[in-house]
Amino acid sequence: MTIQAKFVHVNLIARDWRKLAAFYRDVFGCRPVPPERDQAGDWLAKGTGAPGAALQGVHLRLPGWPDDGPTLELYQYRESAPALEPLPNRPGYGHIAFAVEDVDAALAAMLAAGGSSLGEPVSVTVAGAGELRFVYARDPEGNIVELQAWAR
Repeated sequence: MTIQAKFVHVNLIARDWRKLAAFYRDVFGCRPVPPERDQAGDWLAKGTGAPGAALQGVHLRLPGWPDDGPTLELYQYRESAPALEPLPNRPGYGHIAFAVEDVDAALAAMLAAGGSSLGEPVSVTVAGAGELRFVYARDPEGNIVELQAWAR
């Protein structure tokens, strides 16, 4: 059975949600969607399955979408489990991707804002799709971000 569904957000758990929100706002033009969240209680623990859950954060409208488009949800739990470093080939959440006009300039902007390199910019012809230039980088908390530009 297929259910009707609509994509609404991607969630990143942050070590410092305010700093991470500023990075995505400054580098990619993501816009805050009020209100900021400050949530705790039995309902949150039950819904998330995280005992004693308490969090703060914000939703950021992703660039290129209208006011009712999907968001990047950045939350910081008061108590977090130990993190594993995200790797491109680790099962689970892999990366968030942004289409940009200039991959090299976008990478430079990420680095200037506290991000770091993971790969190096490359170009490849994808049969039936066109020329792709892309690179994987990391945001200031180590989450993987793909920067891509297609020439068709």
